Amino acid sequence: MKFAGTRPIARLGLALVAVAALAGCSMFDDSSKSDTAKAAVGDCISVLEGSTVDSETEPVDCSSEQAVYQVMQVHDSKTECKEEYTSYEETRSGETTAFLCLAPNFKEGACYNESTVTGYKSVACTAPEASFKVTKRIDGEADEFACDTAAIGFRIVPDPKITFCLGSPQA
Repeated sequence: MKFAGTRPIARLGLALVAVAALAGCSMFDDSSKSDTAKAAVGDCISVLEGSTVDSETEPVDCSSEQAVYQVMQVHDSKTECKEEYTSYEETRSGETTAFLCLAPNFKEGACYNESTVTGYKSVACTAPEASFKVTKRIDGEADEFACDTAAIGFRIVPDPKITFCLGSPQA
């Protein structure tokens, strides 16, 4: 005996079970990621300890002086980031579980340590490892000539347009 309408209900039930299983797998995958790897575009990241292999990072409010980077792109596999961005890759069992492209998010008046190996880290201006001080931050403009002649360097982020004018940390 057939009951009218049972087949669509059975299909809906199976579809819901499949969606729940996929969601469960997705939640399982996300649960193994660090808080940094779970970051979304627009979130900011603090570098607690830089390393070539296992950096210690955490998401922070973008207004924080510790918010050294802002997430510009999020990928599940290794991707080529723009030259002005820093890449963050998280792996598990040799597989990439998260790949982020990060733009500098420096604060005017703050000092940073810069390492070609570990990237940027917020430090006290009096710290011996301080590499530079941001003397001026210009949002909406990506132009090195916006910095005055006293600047000893600059960093440009083309998207979103930001110019960071740099000076000596002791100044």
